[in-house]
Amino acid sequence: MNSTKTKKLIFASLFAALTCAATLIVKIPTPIGGYVHAGDTVVLLSALFLGGIYGAPAAGIGSAMADIISGYFIYAPGTLVIKAVVAIVAAVLINRKLGKNLFVKSVIAGCIAEILMVAGYLFYDAVVLGFGAGAVADVPANLIQGAFGAIAAAALYSALNSSEYVRRVMRDIKE
Repeated sequence: MNSTKTKKLIFASLFAALTCAATLIVKIPTPIGGYVHAGDTVVLLSALFLGGIYGAPAAGIGSAMADIISGYFIYAPGTLVIKAVVAIVAAVLINRKLGKNLFVKSVIAGCIAEILMVAGYLFYDAVVLGFGAGAVADVPANLIQGAFGAIAAAALYSALNSSEYVRRVMRDIKE
């Protein structure tokens, strides 16, 4: 295995652990048994820094691990897929012409990706878990979580990218 792949795997593992930790640290309960957390910030950061190939598994695995640790086993498979998709979409969109300002591009990419997170959990709750129309009760909390994640990730991504050291370290990591 070459040095670049090793670095990417190390950073993906780090982002998975950070995603799990950020999800577990602050939990605000939602009406149908879930919770709002800061994990989406790191989900998006993993995508923005690592791209889709390494960021998606980091986001999905880290988020699913948090579900398992928290006792939300039933959500782990859905979370694995939903958060990976969020990361892939954010990674693809950040490289599109969404403006020149990195913060604005990051917010747009994050918001679009987080809308898919809300839709993904709505589908998972309504269809897979069988909550039906009751799944709509969690949409506002997921929207708040997604908006917070998108804005916080954009702010952190912009701030970290202003550092020459971070740009130098991440130059070899990006896809």
